[in-house]
Amino acid sequence: MRIFRTLFLSLLALIVAASLGLSKAEYSKKETKPCTFCHPAGKFKELTDAGKYYKEHNHSLEGYQASEEKK
Repeated sequence: MRIFRTLFLSLLALIVAASLGLSKAEYSKKETKPCTFCHPAGKFKELTDAGKYYKEHNHSLEGYQASEEKK
């Protein structure tokens, strides 16, 4: 019985992890932008200005204007 419970919990964790990963890929495909457009490279829990805009505007980049880089 213990083996079945362990297998069930492992399978459940795998399904949840896979579904979370897919949702991010969907955003990238929808907007035809790389993940690093909205997230700093290597810091995918953080957001760039574009990522914050996307989150605050109902998951849409419509109307987003990239700010000029500071020199």
